[in-house]
Amino acid sequence: MDISYIINALGEDRALYFNAVSPPILQTSNFASDTVADMRQKLTQEAEATLYTRGNNPTVTILEKKIAALEGAEHAIAFGSGMGAVSAAVLSQVQAGDHVVSVRKPYTWTNALMRRFLPRFGVEVTMVDGTNPEHFRQALKPNTKVIYLESPNSFTFDLQDIPAIVSMAKAHNLVTIIDNSFATPINQKPLELGVDLVVHSATKYIGGHSDVMGGIVCGSREMINKIFGSEFMVLGAVLSPHDAWLLLRGLRTLPLRMERVAETTRQVVAYLEQHPKVERVHFPFLPSHPQYELAKKQLRNNTGQFSILLKTQEMEQVELFCNTLEHFLMAASWGGHESLIYPIAAAYSPGRLKPKLPFNLVRFYIGLEDAAYLIKDLENAFDKMATG
Repeated sequence: MDISYIINALGEDRALYFNAVSPPILQTSNFASDTVADMRQKLTQEAEATLYTRGNNPTVTILEKKIAALEGAEHAIAFGSGMGAVSAAVLSQVQAGDHVVSVRKPYTWTNALMRRFLPRFGVEVTMVDGTNPEHFRQALKPNTKVIYLESPNSFTFDLQDIPAIVSMAKAHNLVTIIDNSFATPINQKPLELGVDLVVHSATKYIGGHSDVMGGIVCGSREMINKIFGSEFMVLGAVLSPHDAWLLLRGLRTLPLRMERVAETTRQVVAYLEQHPKVERVHFPFLPSHPQYELAKKQLRNNTGQFSILLKTQEMEQVELFCNTLEHFLMAASWGGHESLIYPIAAAYSPGRLKPKLPFNLVRFYIGLEDAAYLIKDLENAFDKMATG
């Protein structure tokens, strides 16, 4: 299916709403039925019916159809946040006594789900270094039900060999789930590689404007309807019609934004890789990266995230560098128009558990600014470090 058709036309029937170019926000909690038989039909097929916005809403449905098509999925379901999507996808596949194998160092709250939440309900989790598929095989147990991937993963952007892990999972009748937020459907198609469920934080690139939160799960119609009838309807982490409309707005420009972000990021990374104050750049599309060939194989293009290790062992120097930057906002998310940094140093504080990542690691996200504008800001911050 053509990407231009998906983004601009799929799921939209303008004749139903006065030929408006942009679909309406159907801001309603309820949908009326004409007869008892009509309502009975909706109740027996609620996963496909418009009965109650906590289930289905036409504005949200347009978004779900588009994301499903972009991922090459039969169906999708939207949530109020990325973690709503991640949690529902994982919970839908496990029960007390089961075992999950997860990639090590995933997104912070995914890590909390794996390490703190699932064990409370009798689900065991093993976290492994995902750079070697054999680590997943070695972690398998007779009660393993799910393998959870995040490729590339957060902060260090390590990749997993998706086809190799999927092949192993299928041989053991295991469900594979992957967070594809980093790549978006534009740059990586996990379902084509055999993954069962794909999750997204739509808050990031899909929204694209840093003004809305959302999550998506994509997969077979059978698996998505199973989530609908349980974790989705019971836990209630639904996406509002207005937020769905904002995500549709962001989706219109997704390919263009990803192209711009990719080009600018390559220029900024090239500058940072040769800088004497940078010890290392974590970016899979550098030829020096140990997983460069795998990145080229699995990803259609780079995106805007990478991290650097500053060449200093002094916390004050790390803080000086980060505090000096003027055109990189210091914030936790990414995917919008603005460039960001997330310093691991911020997590180092008295009374808190020491992070497993070094304090001199700084995660970057490159937005839609000009490369020269950002590089000049970096030069100024490095100069302060040199004289600080």
